[in-house]
Amino acid sequence: MLSASHSPSTIHPLHMISTADFLKYCQWSGIVTLAFAVVTIVALIAKWGFKFRLVGATGFMGVLTAGLFGLSLVPIVHANISGALHYSLIYDNGSDRATIVVATPITETGLEATLRQAAGDLYSYGRSGSIDRQLKVRVRTVIHPRPGVSEPLVLGEVTRSLGGGEDSKLNIRIDRDNLAKVTPSKV
Repeated sequence: MLSASHSPSTIHPLHMISTADFLKYCQWSGIVTLAFAVVTIVALIAKWGFKFRLVGATGFMGVLTAGLFGLSLVPIVHANISGALHYSLIYDNGSDRATIVVATPITETGLEATLRQAAGDLYSYGRSGSIDRQLKVRVRTVIHPRPGVSEPLVLGEVTRSLGGGEDSKLNIRIDRDNLAKVTPSKV
């Protein structure tokens, strides 16, 4: 049974590992790698039968240590945009197109903040992109004009460059006609 209180040492499931954590893990992994290297050298000199297994384990630990060191240099943090609403990724070709879905009702400011959040979250260096190196993220919702009928409704899109990290030149387009269909009317 889950308790409502958490001890300070409990890691929250959504806790992001920081670069300082990766540096600490790198240091411990480096110590273990050096220990493996010493045992491997002793095994080679003493001509133990499992010496080549130790060579493999030492090489693996070296690669693991190098990977942890690399992760300690580059922060893996996404910015949290104030006012952004929860969205679900429903399509992503891994290159230059993605589609997210949001719940209704939604306001224009909430939609804009959500588009900014999605553009930041879905950006990665591994996306190849199209010829113009742009990532286009569409946002949509589903409305039900009458019972038994569902209609996808595109509310807007954001286009960002795949050329660099922080992109302050987001091109946000909001379809105000479609947004009016799902925005609560002010009475």
